[in-house]
Amino acid sequence: MRKAKRARLERSGWKVGTVRDLLGLSKAEEALVELKLILSRGLRERRARRRLTQAQLARLLKSSQSRIAKMEAGDPSVSIDLLIRSLLAMGTTQKELAQVIGHKSK
Repeated sequence: MRKAKRARLERSGWKVGTVRDLLGLSKAEEALVELKLILSRGLRERRARRRLTQAQLARLLKSSQSRIAKMEAGDPSVSIDLLIRSLLAMGTTQKELAQVIGHKSK
């Protein structure tokens, strides 16, 4: 967040902090949530790059379109294991997977 925007929000009475502060997460829990979001974003980006719809990816994974939507949204019911298996099923190499995981979020 830009400094000017943060200052404006704080002057208006808003408290600005991190998700970790808001939810009272440990550093490990925060890292786990961040990893899950990075994998979800990676899945969505790779699906789009391959020009697959959620329904097409669901058929490939023997799943449902609604499950793919949850995976891409970082839904709490989706495991990190499922996200990784899905990326691998789309042909993501281990090296590419490492790049996805190593990508800093915005």
